[in-house]
Amino acid sequence: MTRDSSSISPIFYLQDVISDVTLDSFSPLPLIADANESQGSGIIHDSGFTQEDFKQYKPVVYSNTIQSMVAILRAMPNLGIGFGNNDREADGKMVFDVVSRMEDTEPFSEELTMAMKRLWVDTGVQECFGRSNEYQLNDSAKYFLDDLDRLCKKEYMPTEQDILRTRVKTTGIVEVHFSFKNLNFKLFDVGGQRSERKKWIHCFEDVTAIIFCVAMSEYDQVLHEDETTNRMQESLKLFDSICNNKWFTDTSIILFLNKKDLFEEKIRKSPLTICFPEYTGAQEYGEAAAYIQAQFEAKNKSTTKEIYCHMTCATDTTNIQFVFDAVTDVIIANNLRGCGLY
Repeated sequence: MTRDSSSISPIFYLQDVISDVTLDSFSPLPLIADANESQGSGIIHDSGFTQEDFKQYKPVVYSNTIQSMVAILRAMPNLGIGFGNNDREADGKMVFDVVSRMEDTEPFSEELTMAMKRLWVDTGVQECFGRSNEYQLNDSAKYFLDDLDRLCKKEYMPTEQDILRTRVKTTGIVEVHFSFKNLNFKLFDVGGQRSERKKWIHCFEDVTAIIFCVAMSEYDQVLHEDETTNRMQESLKLFDSICNNKWFTDTSIILFLNKKDLFEEKIRKSPLTICFPEYTGAQEYGEAAAYIQAQFEAKNKSTTKEIYCHMTCATDTTNIQFVFDAVTDVIIANNLRGCGLY
């Protein structure tokens, strides 16, 4: 999920984060983020969400859903795509009217639900959705728009998966505390956008471990703030600057190549050459994922620093639990080494 949308209990965000981990008397360990906007990817939650937490996410789900539809509708004329049925013009106007009245965080009326359902199955809307790499669209759009019947119910309450899929832009730095395997963590959720980085990049000198998160599925997308720049290329530049920063000479780098599920689906239809023109391998998950990993690892100019890479799916809590177990082992070893005990 995406930070900036809540103030809920202990949570680990896999995108756009800098985390600070304190192992009782050991030294602090920040964990860093990728280059792009807050991407809503996944969590480790120590004690589970409370009922109040779930309630807090209802307006976020409503807004994410209707804003996804708005993004598609706005992109259609730019891409030269019309509605399959001209009657959908009125449905689209209803959606825009709700947003213009700033009612997008309110429960869906029956009329709005039916309008969005008709829009979602329209051939023109689906064609535009299929070209979502050409404009800015939340990757949770299909998840929510496929489930409008559930979301519109009066008794609707977000599920854990709903929360994991939500997205809200992060600005500034937000600190969250949580525990994992008897270790105390301080997480700093940051804005990944260019305009936000100057607020946090200088804050984490002399640390022992960094987690850097990259959305694999964004290899064919551009930045929100600069639509001439590929998102993964921007992430590579930021990774290069952090991996080889003089303040991080003795810092272990843990690389999360996240959203592997979306990448596996997308790579079959959208070529990796969009991001890496020199790529000549197969358009299949294994070879393409390995190539992306190699591009990031190649940025490491140190002969002694090791990059610990994990392919992750942050909406799969079992996968993230397994990965974070491995990450914790690296963190503990680094702290022991720093204390001369390893």
